Amino acid sequence: MIRVVLADDQALVRAGFRSLLAAEPDIEVVGEASDGAHAVRLARQVRPDVILMDIRMPGVDGLAATRQIAADPALAGVRIVVLTTFELDEYVAEALRAGAAGFLVKNTMPAELINGVRVVAAGDGLLSPSVTRRVIEQFAARTAAPAPPRRLAELTEREREVVALVGTGLSNDEIAARLVVSPATAKTHVSRSMVKLGARDRAQLVVFAYEAGLVRPGWLR
Repeated sequence: MIRVVLADDQALVRAGFRSLLAAEPDIEVVGEASDGAHAVRLARQVRPDVILMDIRMPGVDGLAATRQIAADPALAGVRIVVLTTFELDEYVAEALRAGAAGFLVKNTMPAELINGVRVVAAGDGLLSPSVTRRVIEQFAARTAAPAPPRRLAELTEREREVVALVGTGLSNDEIAARLVVSPATAKTHVSRSMVKLGARDRAQLVVFAYEAGLVRPGWLR
């Protein structure tokens, strides 16, 4: 059973998400929070698998709450999906950097929301090509030309190649096809790269790929 906490300052939005998720046999809503501080308390109390976190809330906002949860070793198993009103929310890149596993726009289709919860609960980043690539491009466009971080030296050549492909939004199956290896081998490379880089999830690998210069967005080409 996937245990979910809903964090949004609008009761109507929470009610809608609760109704949608509760109808699924493998998902259980175990708590609701109206602000970031409450979301952090709930995370510590009920240890959910996934938190759907609105980024704009009064008091402690979703970004600050995400940082607090991601920084707590006791909450390493709690994965956060940021909810935004706009696809190009200025805080999304910061949320990914802070430790969010991905994000969804609030007007997403119900099936996409449900699938997103399952994807993140399974340990993958929620990196929808239709939204994520545009946000990452904006993030990269505001970033100075990167200097390769020291952690880059810890990766093998193949692992650097895999992280770069993750940074372009490719799935494990797509990476396997590109490198002519098995999906299991691609998954192993991704997992080892995450461990070496201290990345909580796939979303942070994307941010690292841009920051390390493994991926060159259009403004650098």
